[in-house]
Amino acid sequence: MPSAARVLPRARRLPPALARTASAGPAASLCLLALLIAAPPASAASAAPASAAGGWSVAPSGGGRPSFYAEGPPGTVLQDTVSVTNTGRAPVDVRLSGTGTGVAIAFAERSVHIPGRTRADVPFTVSVPAAAEPGDRSGAVVARAAGGRTRTVPLRLRVGGPALAALTVEHVAVRGDRITYELVNRGTTVLVPRLAVRADGVFGRVLDRAPRTLPVRLRPSARLKLTEPWPDRPALDAVDLRLTVTAPGAARETASARVRCVPWGELAGGAGAVAAGAAAVFVARRRGSRTADADPADGDQGDQGDQADGVPVGGGPVDGVPVDGGSVGGDPMGGGPVSGGRGGTGAGQVPRADAGLTAGAVK
Repeated sequence: MPSAARVLPRARRLPPALARTASAGPAASLCLLALLIAAPPASAASAAPASAAGGWSVAPSGGGRPSFYAEGPPGTVLQDTVSVTNTGRAPVDVRLSGTGTGVAIAFAERSVHIPGRTRADVPFTVSVPAAAEPGDRSGAVVARAAGGRTRTVPLRLRVGGPALAALTVEHVAVRGDRITYELVNRGTTVLVPRLAVRADGVFGRVLDRAPRTLPVRLRPSARLKLTEPWPDRPALDAVDLRLTVTAPGAARETASARVRCVPWGELAGGAGAVAAGAAAVFVARRRGSRTADADPADGDQGDQGDQADGVPVGGGPVDGVPVDGGSVGGDPMGGGPVSGGRGGTGAGQVPRADAGLTAGAVK
């Protein structure tokens, strides 16, 4: 946005009383001349605090204000105008900026060229943060010339709205030997929280820490992740962990978490040892069973005993003579003729009694 410039008048009209004195005559004119030389210029006597030697000054637009003042609720944008006046004859280049904590100042033009005996009016805005807490802020409008000379005008900002204190604790967890959690400022004021920690296990309370002030300042809408040491947490237990936070003017807030403490490292080592022992026992038993199956001593001796003297086990024939009373040489054992038999008498017949003895001996 181009800045407005107004040309200052080059001459001043004398007041009526001085004009009448000047027209009274030469003597009165000499007296008036001496008075003007001795008296300081009126512009120097009424100069603004931001003006100084160098021929230019900076002040709030409109005159009569020693500083800027703005007021509004969070989230609003306020507007004002700064006037940079060059009372000299040479032009001046000025760069504008704003300072202050929690005060955002934006100028229509940051660099302004001001001719001699000219005034430039530059609009600017002051933005109130949406998360700003109610109260007063301070800043300044700074004008810096090319030669390094600086002029400053104070700025005061008042943030309206109700003062509300609200605090929450979230995302409670246990990681190793530390408790992690988050604090969130839900209000409109800066909070200094206090924390209390309590944990109950299966057999009673395992942790109890009284409320204490945390070394933090939590601004509105801010979220902060914190940790709490817990070096002596139980090795094997089921714990109900509870964190309670408070702040001046805020309600008490509590968050809890269920924690199961299990020594996984020790359990893993024990399980490994048991598995190794079971594997060793299995291998030893399998080797023993293979050795027993490969030893045939007992079975072979039994078979040889049954086949002693060349007699088959199942009642097989001996020297071609059937055991169950069958025929020899195609004749039955019932006394039929036998041709070519050994030890026969008479005409090649075997007596019935011998046949019976042979069968009995085989049995």
